Amino acid sequence: MVIVMQDHAANEAIDETVRRVKEMGYGVNVSRGEERTVIGVLGDERQIEWEHLELLPGVERVVRILKPYKLTSRDARPDSTVVRVGPVAIGGEAVVFIAGPCAVESREQIIETARAVKSAGAHMLRGGAYKPRSSPYSFQGMAEEGLKLLAEARDATGLPVVTEVMSLEQVETVARYADMLQIGARNMQNFPLLQEVGRSGHPVLLKRGISATIEEWLMAAEYLLASGNARVVLCERGIRTFETATRNTTDINAIPVVKRLSHLPVIVDPSHSTGKNEYIESVSRAAIAAGADGLIIEVHPHPDEALSDGAQSLRPEAFAGAVVNIKRVAAAVGRK
Repeated sequence: MVIVMQDHAANEAIDETVRRVKEMGYGVNVSRGEERTVIGVLGDERQIEWEHLELLPGVERVVRILKPYKLTSRDARPDSTVVRVGPVAIGGEAVVFIAGPCAVESREQIIETARAVKSAGAHMLRGGAYKPRSSPYSFQGMAEEGLKLLAEARDATGLPVVTEVMSLEQVETVARYADMLQIGARNMQNFPLLQEVGRSGHPVLLKRGISATIEEWLMAAEYLLASGNARVVLCERGIRTFETATRNTTDINAIPVVKRLSHLPVIVDPSHSTGKNEYIESVSRAAIAAGADGLIIEVHPHPDEALSDGAQSLRPEAFAGAVVNIKRVAAAVGRK
């Protein structure tokens, strides 16, 4: 259930509504927009005498939400959410490009890549300091030293940084260096981690699990919002199907479906969804045409020497060319 306050409702009216809901034994999540405030009621709402809540001063209406994801639902917030990461707005009119290597490997590699992707039009820098690898013998990342190099690359270019956090113990450390915390596909349903990252207050990039349904993905986002963090961006990164021609199957359908169900921004990761650099530009154009708010693309100056996922990384010059072509699609569908 959500309580929609009237336009420009007084703070006193909002506070009184929150107090009354808490008195009834429910949790609340207050989302303040520029003109309107929405109060999410957390808990089993079947016993609420919701008609009484509509009589409170400043309340416009009470909306009962049948979906299990209450705060993530567009019923709770009809207007699309715009998530700000430093100067970057994800979910607005502009398509956002996030680019960088799969893993931070050295100072020279990350600084060179950061400068190259910024020159090509990227708005944010990605790079893994902690790497979840299928094999325990594969490169696991540079840990905190990698985070320091990402921060140095941000200082050199002005690009905000997004990087993955894999465990509860890493949240505080990663939050010290990164502008946005990424929850990877393997951790999408790591509920204690979702709650801790939600409490951090940092913007969050939530990747869809490799076999997760859309409802499960949105329920994972619900954990973040219920922890008090509304700055969540969803990332479609491909799902596992019977097809083996690509690493995963890019679920283009998910973009308009999620846009209809949820107010959260949605971006696409064509690198992980295809696993092959020759398909990245085509899938990126399809994603933007379908309504995605941005892309997160792996770029490496020397993919043949990459310690992680070189086959799905674009060279900087290929990324620059792809950006030009993707922007044409964005313009065709009315995006900046």
